[in-house]
Amino acid sequence: MNKESPGPIELKEPIHRLSYRVIYGDTDTGGVVYYGNYLRIFEMGRTEFLRSMLKTSYRDLEHEGLILPVSEAYCRYKAPAHYDDLLELSTSLENFSKFSIRFHFLIHRFDDQRLLVRGYTVHAATDRSGRLTRLPKDFQTVLTGICSNRSRVQGFRGSGFTEKP
Repeated sequence: MNKESPGPIELKEPIHRLSYRVIYGDTDTGGVVYYGNYLRIFEMGRTEFLRSMLKTSYRDLEHEGLILPVSEAYCRYKAPAHYDDLLELSTSLENFSKFSIRFHFLIHRFDDQRLLVRGYTVHAATDRSGRLTRLPKDFQTVLTGICSNRSRVQGFRGSGFTEKP
C-alpha cells in the first residue's frame, strides 16, 4: 500500500463555490454518499470553475479539440455525507503546466460546517485521438492570470467554516 501523502490540499484564490444537495441516488444502502460519487461532485466543481472563472466550458474546449481527461485523482474522506445534506464544494486551480492542470477541492456540510472531503484531480491535455498535446497559448495566458498574485488559503471558508477532526 502506498502511504505517500499528497501534501496539504490548499485552496488558492479565486475559489469557486457550488451548493449541492445529496440525492437518494448518491447514497449506498447505509444512507451515506457512496465514495465514488465524490469524484462526480468534483467534476461539477471543475466544470463550473471553468465556466465562471475562465469564461469557457468543457464543451467549448472540446469543440476546439482539447480534451482534459483525469490522469490522477485523490480523495481524503473525513466524515460522511447523508441523503438530503446540503453541501458546499469549493474548487480552485492549484497549478498548471504546458500539458496538465491540477484542481483542488474541499467539500463541507452546511448544517454543521464540517469538512467532509478534500482532494484533487490532475488533467492531461490531449487531442481527440488521445495524444498528449500542449494547452493552447490563449488558455495558458488565462490560467497564468489566475495564478499570479493570489493568496494560498489552507482550509479556507469565507463563511466561517473550519475543519473539525
